[in-house]
Amino acid sequence: MDWTDDSKKQRIVQELVPGKQITLAHIIANPDPILYEKLGLNPSIDYSRAAIGIMTVSPAETAIIMADVAMKSASIDLGFVDRFSGSLIITGTVSEVEASEQAILDYVREELKYAVCPVTRT
Repeated sequence: MDWTDDSKKQRIVQELVPGKQITLAHIIANPDPILYEKLGLNPSIDYSRAAIGIMTVSPAETAIIMADVAMKSASIDLGFVDRFSGSLIITGTVSEVEASEQAILDYVREELKYAVCPVTRT
């Protein structure tokens, strides 16, 4: 009979405890059309709007709420929302994308009590 020495086994317990935070809020003004293609966006539609907004959030499901707030706050187009990774991409004019991102930050800070980062821009 083979007895295994349990004292030599290593046990690792991993636990995910996501913070409530927006970790990225960025606006890309006047991006090159190739960037639209690489992101899976249609440059013939989206490029004329001239700005891309990118945001990430934890917990990831909040991206759905962020997309709703973005669409209700300005005339943006929803490029991508992923409830599994917490990613959101929006397109529109620079002022529309900026207004949407600020509305999202205000909402999640005030209503959901999340920590938020500042909007950055290139």
